[in-house]
Amino acid sequence: MKLSVIGSGYVGTTIAGCFADLGHEVVNVDIDEAVVEAVNAGESPIHEPGLDEKIAAHAGGGLRATTDYSVVPETDATFLALPTPSKEDGSIDTSYIEAAAEAVGEAIATKSDRHLVIVKSTVIPTTTEEVVTPLLEEGAGKSVGEDLHVAMNPEFLREGTAVQDFLQPHKIVVGTDSEWALERARAIYEPLIENADSEPVFVETGTREAEMIKYANNAFLAAKISLINDIGNICKEFGVDAYEVAEAIGLDDRIGEQFLRSGVGWGGSCFPKDVHAIIAAAREKGYEPELLQAAVAINDKQPGRLLELLDRHTAVEETRVAVLGLAFKPGTDDVRNSRAIPVIEGLAERGAHVVAYDPVATENMQAQFPDIEYADSAANALTDADAAVVVTDWDEFAALDDEFDAMGQQVVVDGRRIVEPRDGMVYEGLTW
Repeated sequence: MKLSVIGSGYVGTTIAGCFADLGHEVVNVDIDEAVVEAVNAGESPIHEPGLDEKIAAHAGGGLRATTDYSVVPETDATFLALPTPSKEDGSIDTSYIEAAAEAVGEAIATKSDRHLVIVKSTVIPTTTEEVVTPLLEEGAGKSVGEDLHVAMNPEFLREGTAVQDFLQPHKIVVGTDSEWALERARAIYEPLIENADSEPVFVETGTREAEMIKYANNAFLAAKISLINDIGNICKEFGVDAYEVAEAIGLDDRIGEQFLRSGVGWGGSCFPKDVHAIIAAAREKGYEPELLQAAVAINDKQPGRLLELLDRHTAVEETRVAVLGLAFKPGTDDVRNSRAIPVIEGLAERGAHVVAYDPVATENMQAQFPDIEYADSAANALTDADAAVVVTDWDEFAALDDEFDAMGQQVVVDGRRIVEPRDGMVYEGLTW
């Protein structure tokens, strides 16, 4: 099929490259000319394992990029993969998807046959029906159900494993009132379903239900991490290893082993934005979601607890402190809501000289903290450092050993249980 994908961020670029890999003819539309040029040159504009190969393999063939919406009518279906960032009150900013919906509507105004628009962006319930659809109808001059059909298809891609998640999904959720839209959506994903190691569950549901499934999914996972962090903090007070506790409770199939790694907390784009958005949406309806508010509060406290453990072992004022890991998780260069941000801020408030290192996220963090020192390797970050804090669990940190000998003092506070303690090291685990 011929597909257009509006937006070239983490989601848009990933699905464009993967759909092309499934054999679809894909055109990626974005307003950023530099991003468009990168895609057409066979280069991924984001760091995502496996995506470079997909784009390089299909650029100029099954995948191309443009800034021109006039290509939309030439396609069978359009995915809206625009960001919906948080406002100050936690609610989502729909301005990007609104502009895209209006532009897509205008582009298909003269199209004589049916066109499917699929909302991929994360939006609160009613947004597709009450915000996106009216703008599409107004721009196209036609009503939904005639030549215009709309569906909601939330994404469940994790940064760092997005390509794998797309190609081997647990579920594909499509919400729509249109049988034709449902059939077309299923046809789009048919090559993926046929090639998957295990057939994913294809969930057919309503539009609002599809929107809510995404938020419920992320809110549940965020709350699970905060709960194990809360338990982990209690374990620390009693000298109990939270990871041994988690290993045992994870054997209970009602709980499961995933997302039981306690530590410095969750960050990134999805969890913070989605949890804050659904809290804000609930409040607008007059409901106070106390459990989700508690999950956020616990998460916000974890970086402070890491710094408190550091304070027990050294006075960091005017000392060199290495921060290992800047991305919010390994496998990505994304620093949005990274736990490294409050850690660096806390160290700066204490008067420390911060030297930071990350395998791929340094450039992105420099935009937020241009005045701290950045090292080109973990070894150089540790050289002459009086303390080190581990914020991201990159595999290379697990292999560090002799590098710690170059430290002035071997004080290490590990927020991810990735460093192996050694003789001569003062080691503190955040929840163990």
